[in-house]
Amino acid sequence: MNPQNIKSIRIRITHGTSAFTATLEGSPTAADFASMLPLSLTLEDYASQEKMVSLPRKLTTTGAPAGAAPVVADIAYYAPWNNLVIYYRDAPYAKGVIRLGRMDGGMSAWAKEGSMKVRIERVEN
Repeated sequence: MNPQNIKSIRIRITHGTSAFTATLEGSPTAADFASMLPLSLTLEDYASQEKMVSLPRKLTTTGAPAGAAPVVADIAYYAPWNNLVIYYRDAPYAKGVIRLGRMDGGMSAWAKEGSMKVRIERVEN
């Protein structure tokens, strides 16, 4: 996968009757995640700062930074646990966090305690 040829990808995350949009970055890890879509997943609350879920398979980490300090609305991959993570609060730098993209709009719906059943799919242009 040549990083120069990877374009950003629009996605939609549906929870119940609510739909959220996001943009995945043009990175090999984000493109690998997009290749798995559509996915139906149940995100669990973790550390009162993020929703996370284990993915069906590991993503490539080729060319990815060693870690990141995620901020509100970041979508990331936590490589050590093979988790997709959506941050609704800022988090400190952590080794193994690879930013995949960013949610559009507010994050208040994500900050509610408990799990969220979602469907994630590509938005075709």
